[in-house]
Amino acid sequence: MFDKNTPLSCPVHAAPDHPKVPEPKVGILIANLGTPDNYDYWSMRRYLGEFLSDKRVIDYPAYLWQPLLQLIILTSRPFRSGAAYKSIWNEEEGESPLMTITKAQTAKIKERAHEMYGDKVVVDFAMRYGNPSTKSKVREMVAKGCSKILFFPLYPHYAGATSATANDQFFRALMNEKWQPIARVIEPYFDDAAYIEALAQSVEKAYAEAENKPEVLVCSYHGVPKRYLMQGDPYHCQCQKTTRLLKERLGWADTDIVTTFQSKFGPEEWLKPYTVEEVARLAEEDGKKRIAVIAPAFSADCIETLEEINEEIKESFEEAGGEEFTYIPCLNDDDAHIDALTQIISRNLQGWL
Repeated sequence: MFDKNTPLSCPVHAAPDHPKVPEPKVGILIANLGTPDNYDYWSMRRYLGEFLSDKRVIDYPAYLWQPLLQLIILTSRPFRSGAAYKSIWNEEEGESPLMTITKAQTAKIKERAHEMYGDKVVVDFAMRYGNPSTKSKVREMVAKGCSKILFFPLYPHYAGATSATANDQFFRALMNEKWQPIARVIEPYFDDAAYIEALAQSVEKAYAEAENKPEVLVCSYHGVPKRYLMQGDPYHCQCQKTTRLLKERLGWADTDIVTTFQSKFGPEEWLKPYTVEEVARLAEEDGKKRIAVIAPAFSADCIETLEEINEEIKESFEEAGGEEFTYIPCLNDDDAHIDALTQIISRNLQGWL
């Protein structure tokens, strides 16, 4: 049950023959979306199969969706997605950029947490899809003596297809534990002052380094079906608030910044405006020659930012007459971002440490 490398002792006031257990610790488990293990066909098929079978992501009835998924989508899409991943793959480390960045984020958060709490905390990360799995990391934390776990989905904005499914998987993992740890889940931080400040600093840095100042900042958020909004998902409203708070922090006019949504999938209407169409409209109708794009909903650069924004969306802008396209990287392991995340973690640990 317990990690063989974790020191064990008999609890205070327990009988001499009581089984030895680890000293109680607090686990901080960071969670991100996930990544395939490689970009070959079968790695991509396993990953996409798990992702697209999640009822939080695709909520169509299984009897309609699964035949389409298994017989058509998973036959061809792994080739296209694999090629996209190959174009951004970290060949040196043998992993996707999302994995590399999440490891770096975790290492910095672990360093900060140990400075504040010493060996009373265990810090690690898990992926909702792929490896390392949430289940395996919860098991490891319990084996190391974590009697409490703070679960932190790295999604600033709540959506059923992101925050909720990450939480679902965490709660399912707890169901497997004989001695279930006490759990807390960190709420979305879309309006957290330190997060907004980190975003603003990244924009200011990019604008200062640009040869010519962009005329418009496009805040591109990952899209979801419009139907989800009508059913009560708060994602759209939270994205709009992040853009507004960022605009106010920068001291900009309404015309300097726009909110858009990317990564539309399937036939139904998604949240609008679509990024790929809006950047073309900015060039064609508004005559904008220089734009910058930032992706505030992503805590780490991934396939949707490095490949979709930097290739498909950039191409749409340039084909419509745009001339200078600036992509502002995600906050990744930037110190201001780590400061924000650490502050959020510290607040949520109150009463535990």
